[in-house]
Amino acid sequence: MSLPALTWDDFQLPSIDVPSLPVPDLWGSPSQWLVLIPLLAALAGVTLVGRSNRLGAWIAVGGALATATVSLWQLYTLARIEDGQRTAGTIGPLSLGELQVPLQLVVGWPLALVSATVAVVALVIQGYARWYLWYDPRYRTFAATVSLFTGAMLLTVLSDDVLLTLVGWEVMGWCSFLLIGHHSIKPGPTRAAAKALIVTRTADAAFVVGLVILAAGAGTTALREIVEHWSQVAVDGPGPTLTAAMVLIVLGVAGKSALFPFQDWLPDAMEGPTPASALIHAATMVAAGTVVLTQLFPLLAVTGPARLLLAVLASLTMLGAAVLAFAQGDLKRLLAWSTVSQVALMLAVLAAAMPQTGPDAALQHLIGHAWFKALLFLATGWLGVLVGGTAMAVVASGTRRYRVLRRRFGWGLLALAGVPPFVGFVSKELILGTAEAGAAAGGGLASVLVLGAVGASAPLTAAYCMRAWLVLSRPTLEQRLANAYELGDVERIDDFFDEPQVVQEAEGVERAEAAISSTARLGTSLLMVMTVLGGAVLLLPVWRSGAHLDLRLMAATLLLMLVSALLVRLAARGVRTRDAAARIPAGMSLAAERGLGADYAYRLLVGAPVMALARAVTWFDREVLDSWVRGLGAAPRLLGRAGDLASPRRATPSMALVLAGVLVLAAIGVITS
Repeated sequence: MSLPALTWDDFQLPSIDVPSLPVPDLWGSPSQWLVLIPLLAALAGVTLVGRSNRLGAWIAVGGALATATVSLWQLYTLARIEDGQRTAGTIGPLSLGELQVPLQLVVGWPLALVSATVAVVALVIQGYARWYLWYDPRYRTFAATVSLFTGAMLLTVLSDDVLLTLVGWEVMGWCSFLLIGHHSIKPGPTRAAAKALIVTRTADAAFVVGLVILAAGAGTTALREIVEHWSQVAVDGPGPTLTAAMVLIVLGVAGKSALFPFQDWLPDAMEGPTPASALIHAATMVAAGTVVLTQLFPLLAVTGPARLLLAVLASLTMLGAAVLAFAQGDLKRLLAWSTVSQVALMLAVLAAAMPQTGPDAALQHLIGHAWFKALLFLATGWLGVLVGGTAMAVVASGTRRYRVLRRRFGWGLLALAGVPPFVGFVSKELILGTAEAGAAAGGGLASVLVLGAVGASAPLTAAYCMRAWLVLSRPTLEQRLANAYELGDVERIDDFFDEPQVVQEAEGVERAEAAISSTARLGTSLLMVMTVLGGAVLLLPVWRSGAHLDLRLMAATLLLMLVSALLVRLAARGVRTRDAAARIPAGMSLAAERGLGADYAYRLLVGAPVMALARAVTWFDREVLDSWVRGLGAAPRLLGRAGDLASPRRATPSMALVLAGVLVLAAIGVITS
């Protein structure tokens, strides 16, 4: 019996007639306000709040609320426009000779939905940070940096100019440095912040050169005109110039998005406060590369070497990060490696997609991932406050002790694993369908490689999600003791984790809710709702998707996920902490927590050669170049010394007579005058 051939268009929601509501005619367009409001909030947060955390919170949260409201206003205005696209200026075009620099913003439906997601997630994080950093003396700086970070990401999303894209791109890099190193008195955050900055800025050099090549060749910095110009040039083939530019841009995106070999900076960024981690991982920075490559997708699709490079890097990262996530001994680092894998998934589908399918599947997963990953990080921060840390041995039984967190973790992990009907299921099936369509439509090795990697990553993701859930939902100490007493069994101890010594009284919903502010709790509830219902956003008719829905492939993927989860459940039996990763040998577990020696490889392959080169240059400058200067100075000194030795040290009689004659002549001149 053959299954019916379905496309994602069969599941799209019908178009909805938007009523004409009275909207005030404000100065400026929504896209301009989306960028301007968070930047003004950041400026006000630095200059006006003084020492008042309360005023800083009002400015930060108020600015985020205004930004989210404007993002919804933008969606409404697009719904009232037939072509669904608006263009707006910024500070006006710049005069740079033959190069045209219009500095415009443009927004269509996909990017409008992305900007709304960024704005709403930033609002939730600002409200959460006010509670999480309540007693932090540097909260005002943190809140202002989050506002600046949000504005930079929105500028990157809405930019129609490579110069504006570069501004947003680089500002996000500096903001991530500040947020990761927020607790700068500790060596760990300082080192992690410096590492993030150095790694990403190294890759940024390639990104900048690639964009400069594209802009110089097109004679303009406008993104749409660049794409149009190079698409015409590439009719008979991309050519070496376009190929080089796109390869450099892919390398720059790899650094920002933590693809191999730049992947190690993102897990180390967990040294920053949890709200910063949620912002970086969910809706900014690491997702910026997906937005930029989506805007340049017509050029990427016709550039075979760049597509293949992106497919290889994304596939390796997707699978490797999923394996490393399973072995982490800290919940935040597990989620960090999960982000590395999920961002690679977004970028991989761009390498697999063809012009007829379009790049929208990447943006759809960006939106879905933002909802459930922000939820998981903020729930982890909430639990960490209650139990005093995020190590697996400490958060064990967290959802049993604080049941208000049970649905937040449960739904977030189900969405991350891609279980229906959660938002992660919809976005991942769209990616799988797009990769399959690309492989069937002659996408070449890149599409086939991505299709295999996406299929293999699904059970790996289900495995580490199941592992995290088993640890979080482990019965409490009292429950396990009661079960042992009733059944008469002796519990087996078979892992290398220590039993956490925690206070058992005053737990449950009351304790958990009393520990968090109402604003922060409401924000996590909103994320939880979107994690469940957000799939409806991904099925709106505004998305372009030519991918087919293969029911057999979907069923096979879900079956592999189920088998993987069951295997993890079996591995956790007999382990006191219910942690299946305890079966991994301690040496391998430690190596995984250290990123398989990526730091050592950086020092060996990059740090040591650079330092050796620097020492060699210093020696050459001191011993070779400076030796000529020192030699030129020594020669006159030797000549002077020789003359000094050749000349007598006492005045001769003739010299005395000459001097006396001069004095006599001078006296005669004075007298006769």
